Amino acid sequence: MIRPGLLVLPAHGPARYFGGERALADRITEAISAVGFTVRVGAADTVFAAALAARQGRLVPAGRTARFLAPYPVGVLGRPELAVLLTRMGLPTLGAFAALPGDRVTARFGTDGAAAHRIARGLEARGLSTRAPGQDLTVAHQFKPAVALLEPVAFAAKELARQLHERLAAAGAVCARIEVALELTGGKRLTRLWRHEGKLSELAVAERVRWQLAAWQETGALADGGGPAAGIVRLALRPEALSAATGRQQQLFGASGIAELEAAAARLQAMLGHDAVTRVALGGGRGPAERAIRVAFGDVPPENRLPDGPWPGQLPAPYPAWVPAQLEQARLLDAQGEPVAISARLLLSAPPARLIVKGHRPVTVRGWAGPWPVLEQWWNTVRARRLVRMQVVTEAGPAWLLVLEQGRWWAEAHYG
Repeated sequence: MIRPGLLVLPAHGPARYFGGERALADRITEAISAVGFTVRVGAADTVFAAALAARQGRLVPAGRTARFLAPYPVGVLGRPELAVLLTRMGLPTLGAFAALPGDRVTARFGTDGAAAHRIARGLEARGLSTRAPGQDLTVAHQFKPAVALLEPVAFAAKELARQLHERLAAAGAVCARIEVALELTGGKRLTRLWRHEGKLSELAVAERVRWQLAAWQETGALADGGGPAAGIVRLALRPEALSAATGRQQQLFGASGIAELEAAAARLQAMLGHDAVTRVALGGGRGPAERAIRVAFGDVPPENRLPDGPWPGQLPAPYPAWVPAQLEQARLLDAQGEPVAISARLLLSAPPARLIVKGHRPVTVRGWAGPWPVLEQWWNTVRARRLVRMQVVTEAGPAWLLVLEQGRWWAEAHYG
């Protein structure tokens, strides 16, 4: 039941039983009409096309759904913004939209646009997964005899990465994490999880395995009871957090720029280490400095730092133009030259008169807003944090975001 009045059912088996789709449609019409309802029946290769065919009472032959859909306007897709944009681009019909290359559609319109493109081509919006329930996509290599050198293991990792990507592609899936597992002589097992996000190439996966092997060797994890290195008997790559492969949106005109960037980042990581190349991601937090976090290239932000709220006490817009890497020492003084304090009831001890930020000239305070309290993790005696924020406008023009914590003032950000 799609909605009241619209019912969808697979027709292949029943049609064969009753002598064809037309005979099946007639039987359905007779049965529903017998109880006093008017019914129209349509058939096509997809649910979307069958619903349109039912409006006309048409039975679209198998394999001709795309031809049936071609004359329809793009507005029937139910995506108003996409329909307006396609019309302005000179693609007013589903047939014109379906003629576009799939990779270009994904690059320009994202996964939702790719789903609409599949519908226009006479396919279901999401491809069916061919992965059997409980199917294990792990790939592994046995070393006989056990090896002590890392080069053969790194070479095997490259081949395993290729096999893993082939299995994921065949199953119509991507994974969010990859577990690298190493089994040593004596039964010792080492594991490490790497973020994947569906973007790591075969070479990138192999490189990460090599980095991990080197790290285990440096830390002595490969040693056998503190002695010489133990032999490696098995290497396995196991994908985790599987989801349907919906495509990846890249830049508008081709993906060469992104591919070159990823290759350059992978080379730097190979030389300098995984954490040497980072990107800035939007994270969760209440202050501006907390929301900008650095994530190693190829990883995704930690789940406990996602920007989704709620974040009570979060700084509202407009946001500061400049946030220093470290809080800068500051002094907020009253007209008598005494530090301004804030009581437990959020009352100022005196109106602010002067602001002194380390490395900047003292300025006169023209106005202020706040204070706003922030109480974080009050239930945790170790990580509990209590602070107060204020916005201060100076006669020089710029405004500052100040923080009072444990009786000391700090400059957290600057409004340029």
